[in-house]
Amino acid sequence: MELRVLQYFLTIVREENISRAAGILHITQPTLSRQMAQLEEELGVQLFIRGRHLSLTDAGVMLRRRAEEVALLIDKIESEFEEQSDLSGVISIGSGGLTASQILPSVMQSFREKYPRVQFQFYTNSADYVKERLEQGLLDFGLLLEPIDVTKFDYIRMAEKEKWGLLIRSDHPLAKKECITKDDLLSIPIITTDRLPLQKEMEHWLGAPLSSLDIFATYNIITNVAMLVDSGVASALTIEGAVNLFANEKMVFKPLYPELSMTSVLAWKKFQPNFGAAGKFLEHFKSML
Repeated sequence: MELRVLQYFLTIVREENISRAAGILHITQPTLSRQMAQLEEELGVQLFIRGRHLSLTDAGVMLRRRAEEVALLIDKIESEFEEQSDLSGVISIGSGGLTASQILPSVMQSFREKYPRVQFQFYTNSADYVKERLEQGLLDFGLLLEPIDVTKFDYIRMAEKEKWGLLIRSDHPLAKKECITKDDLLSIPIITTDRLPLQKEMEHWLGAPLSSLDIFATYNIITNVAMLVDSGVASALTIEGAVNLFANEKMVFKPLYPELSMTSVLAWKKFQPNFGAAGKFLEHFKSML
């Protein structure tokens, strides 16, 4: 399978029309149609549902996702090998809502003052998904909430603690309390993380299985859960850094007592990055710490 053919495929997907895609690619429509037929034959699947507007089969959707990943990797390779005397390229960073991430704006700003042609790309998700993209080479760095397996990575452990608490409506009866105890959680519907390692830490803090709570829902990142808390249907167990991502006067964050806190790490794939913009950024990050 040639990279050129994957690029043809992605152009057709974007345009939803072979004729328009052929014009953009500066090739004839029969040639492009033949290339796609050969691709389908090579993969042994049908990629397109042909009609007035082309749409993708399930196999086509999967190929689009993989082809986009390949295209992203190619772009990263090309940017990393640009002329180093005039450093440029894209530095990709993945993170959830963490207190430790508050250091990033100042580090990024001061780095870009030195290398104005560098750009940054952010990916926001839970640690498991960020870790997966690190392993695939789609991210240069990931800020990961522990506990998480970092045996495949080099990393720097961040100094900031990630404190757990309860995100509740400001008119909730528990909003008057300074801290939230285990007993407070037993009588209300709860939204909590879907990460198993974090659930185990929560159970250790509770001294009981999570099933002892009234679990209303689980989440991978807290952002979309805010509307549930805002509506008053449930309260969310989360870390303080995630709450700082959005401001809403209707909601307040109350820390757990006894305190439950975790650490995070800035991780990167072993033996990377030691070259190009990402390598320079890592040196700069360490110097800022």
